[in-house]
Amino acid sequence: MLKQRVVTALVLLALLLPAMLAADPFWFDALTLALMAAGAWEWARLQGMTERSARVSGVLMGVLLAASHWSPIWAINGHAVAWLGLLIWLPGTVWMLRQGLDHWAQVRMSVRLVVGWLAVAIAWWSLVMVKAVGLNHLLSVLSLVWAADIAAYFGGRAWGRRKLAPRVSPGKTWAGAISGAAAVVMLGGLWLWAEQRWSLGSPSIYSLLWQRSLAWWCLGVAGLVAASILGDLVESLVKRVAGVKDSSGLLPGHGGVLDRVDALLPVLPLALWMSLV
Repeated sequence: MLKQRVVTALVLLALLLPAMLAADPFWFDALTLALMAAGAWEWARLQGMTERSARVSGVLMGVLLAASHWSPIWAINGHAVAWLGLLIWLPGTVWMLRQGLDHWAQVRMSVRLVVGWLAVAIAWWSLVMVKAVGLNHLLSVLSLVWAADIAAYFGGRAWGRRKLAPRVSPGKTWAGAISGAAAVVMLGGLWLWAEQRWSLGSPSIYSLLWQRSLAWWCLGVAGLVAASILGDLVESLVKRVAGVKDSSGLLPGHGGVLDRVDALLPVLPLALWMSLV
């Protein structure tokens, strides 16, 4: 399992790093679009669609996202994307977690499909727009999620006693969540220090928040960490209802695309909103 995880991670890095560093944004946009289309396919399978229908939905999602981004007719507005993401994730997450496992299974399949596909589309639009701000900005958002996730894992193993959401994700604890938040605060401080010493090409999410006020910085970091936890919990809930451990086996050793980007789905539109307000 460890060998599979390492090999898959290296392959993904070999694809993503050149695309991120390329002067032409087309390569990054196209590669991440393919991943998000795969995420749409996984979401459809989790909601009970047949394999054939799920594959068609994934391809259709890819075509629609490509048309929305590269077509001269359509024009996606960043403010609209950010606000739509907030309107879906904030009340939607609270409702899902309060209602629990049983109620989600009773929601009409068409509603579950549309909500999930919208979340995937909004995340990709947000990702493209966050990347357009600059590589430093994108990396600061991505690393925030990674730091929170890694610190939560180790903090939960070391001190975790009280469960965060025992029915949805028994492995998550309040100690893990606090550890994740502490790690992000430290990472944010280091990022601000690095930006003062070196020119990194574009402002990070930390510096954009810091420019407004200390209160904005604290609230913004706390909100992004909370969003990453909620995204993870939502996918855990959906997988439990579907009776599966992973969203798919597309990424050997890692599960599926949604297993890797679940925390990013709400974080990306929230980070976009914070960079625009």
